[in-house]
Parts: sequence; structure tokens; C-alpha cells
Amino acid sequence: MLKIENLVVNYGGIEAVKGISLEVPDGSIITLVGANGAGKSTTLRSIVGLVKAKSGSITLDGQELTGLATTDIVAKGITLVPEGRRVFPDMTVLENLKIGAYLRKDNIKDDIDRVYDLFPRLKERSWQAAGTLSGGEQQMLAVGRALMSKPKLIMMDEPSLGLAPIIVQGIFDIIREINKQGTTVLLIEQNANMALKIADYGYVMETGNISLFGTGAELLANERVKELYLGKSKQ
Repeated sequence: MLKIENLVVNYGGIEAVKGISLEVPDGSIITLVGANGAGKSTTLRSIVGLVKAKSGSITLDGQELTGLATTDIVAKGITLVPEGRRVFPDMTVLENLKIGAYLRKDNIKDDIDRVYDLFPRLKERSWQAAGTLSGGEQQMLAVGRALMSKPKLIMMDEPSLGLAPIIVQGIFDIIREINKQGTTVLLIEQNANMALKIADYGYVMETGNISLFGTGAELLANERVKELYLGKSKQ
């Protein structure tokens, strides 16, 4: 579905992404793992047009995305759940969800109901200001808002960041359920263990390059990945 070839991106005067190539097949969960500053977020932001690529190609179903406006990329079926959730704090839960569907001209009621089915807590708090929600609830809202555009591909930047372990497990369960319902997922996570457990395939980014790749199971078993990202030294 999504194909990146030789992508180079400058960010803040630095070459943050250095000619990477990767693929996201239709129906899959793909994860990018790596330390802070590896270029993961810049990669996602370039896919959705928030940061312009210096060179290389990004295609969705064979259509070139580089150079398009972010709204046009969203209209083609890609959404981004940004790091830090970025909900509109003074607007209600329902108003935040409706903003996620701003490009749509059809009836959105069924999709609001779908989000409420995925996140019953949001239904309970539909008229509550988003800024008064807990961190976990705001993350649910950010994911739900992204789903309102009916994306082919949902990209998530550090969805577990700053959340309690019990909430993190729930977020990963929801990611699996979203994928099961037919949405392809591209996930950035510092919690490499959780991310690789649900991933069909993964890429390890280091200083703007892809240093390792393989199935989720292969990367979980890789000694270098264990040592650097899973907190396990070589035996």
C-alpha cells in the first residue's frame, strides 16, 4: 500500500532521514523502533506532508504523495495520530471527533458510533471538554479522531508515551482491533517490546538510517535489538 524509496528529509538544518526505503503492505501492522532522534517522527511527518522531503519517493497505492498538501494526503486515506495527542482541549470529545471528519461530505454518525464502540469511555464523556480527560482518555480521543476520516492507513507516533502500564496494554489491544477491522497501521514506539509483539514486520532506525528489519518475531529475537531496545543484555 505505502512504499517509500530513498527518502531524504532535512529537519532543522540537519539531514534527519538519510535515504531510507520501506514498505507497508495493505492490512499489516508495521512498526518503526529506535531511540529518540533516530528520524522516526520525521519519517511519519514527511509521509503526511508536514515536513517536505528533500528527495526520494513516497507512494500510496502507486500514487506519488511527495509535494502534495497535507489535506490532499489525508483525503487519499492517510491520517497521523501525533505524539503528545494534540487534542483540542476547550472543545468537547464529540467536537474533537467531528473535526477528524472535516474533509468528509457523507454521514458520519456510524463512524462516531464505531469510535464509541472501540472507546466506551469516550461515549460516557462525549460532552466533556477534552482538556479535562486523563492522558489515556486523550490518547483514545486522538486515535478516535484520526479514525473519523476513514483512513486506509493510520500512523501513530508514540501512542503509549507517558501512560500507565495498564493503560498501555489497552491502547495496544485497540491497535490490534483497528487493524482487525481493516485499517493498516504504521506505528512508532519506544516501547519496542510491545510494538514488535503486535507487528507483522518492523524496521529499526538509527541516526536517520534503517539498520535492521524483519518480522516482529525476528526482531524480538535479535540480540542487537534485545541489547539496545528491550533492556536485555546478551546471554
